[in-house]
Amino acid sequence: MALPALTAEVRAEAVKKAAAVRKERGEILAQLKDGKVSLKEVLEREGTVVGKVYVRRLLESMPGIGKVRAAQLLDELEISESRRVQGLGARQKERLLELFTPAA
Repeated sequence: MALPALTAEVRAEAVKKAAAVRKERGEILAQLKDGKVSLKEVLEREGTVVGKVYVRRLLESMPGIGKVRAAQLLDELEISESRRVQGLGARQKERLLELFTPAA
């Protein structure tokens, strides 16, 4: 099935929309890295741009977690490298939050 031909206006609008989504996603991940928002707050943003982020990228955006540690965590939690946040199950989210929520 061929994709429909887009007019220049429609294509320009799509490019603007995609740029806005990338910017919002980057801002959220930067806030997570800076400690301005918690992992719980990010995961509770259902239906937002966060859902399309790979879990590995989300983990790498957390303070003190790099590529190696993120890979180890995915392995420990039995989460696929290709899993996106919106595809996480309830138990997977719960285990992630248990791991990164400070004990009260």
